Amino acid sequence: RPLVEKDIISKYDNQEIKTMNTHLHVLEAFSNLYRIWPDEVLKGRISDLLNDFSTHIIDGESGHLKLFFDEDWNSKSSIISYGHDIEAAWLLLEAAEIIEAAEWVDKFKSVAVKMAYATIEGIDKDGGLWYERDPSANHTNKEKHWWVQAEAMVGFYNAWQISADPIFLDKFNKVWEYTQKNIIDHEHGEWFWGIGQDGEVMAGEDKVGLWKCPYHNSRACLEILKRR
Repeated sequence: RPLVEKDIISKYDNQEIKTMNTHLHVLEAFSNLYRIWPDEVLKGRISDLLNDFSTHIIDGESGHLKLFFDEDWNSKSSIISYGHDIEAAWLLLEAAEIIEAAEWVDKFKSVAVKMAYATIEGIDKDGGLWYERDPSANHTNKEKHWWVQAEAMVGFYNAWQISADPIFLDKFNKVWEYTQKNIIDHEHGEWFWGIGQDGEVMAGEDKVGLWKCPYHNSRACLEILKRR
């Protein structure tokens, strides 16, 4: 039996016991809590989550994330989520830095660069980053969602800061150019949900709603300003 009603879960999620996304956002919440409450038990939980990513969630060979798991950490999906790959690339390193865990910092600097290289395969010729790919079905969802572009900006910039490889700065600039041209609504404000596979703004999707708020995009802009 699913743990929650299916109609309140994103249409993009599988009904599995463990998910990458849950672990990533719990890690994010714990890390930000640790900034203001540096509790040792909390630090241990953050380290445990980093270990889960290192041991179970990151595919060490491909550099992509595994997304869905059963209770014993057996992978239940072959889908590659480019936005989550590049988002995790910088959030994992940030968490390691927040708790000042030198071994994890070294580990996730290397991981951040590897995941950024892996994400490049999802960059379209116009500079935007595709939503996802399923190798088992030989299918790529070439929609370009707002949050994927926002996380790509930070993830590629972060990889450039670590490695000094100019390819990452180039990808950052091209994603930002694509976003300014196609994703930002310069007339009414905020960012569109995304651009569909037909090259048009995705009609019927929220500007603000259950799954969209000024979170990914605001954070990305503030993060880049902080890093420049």
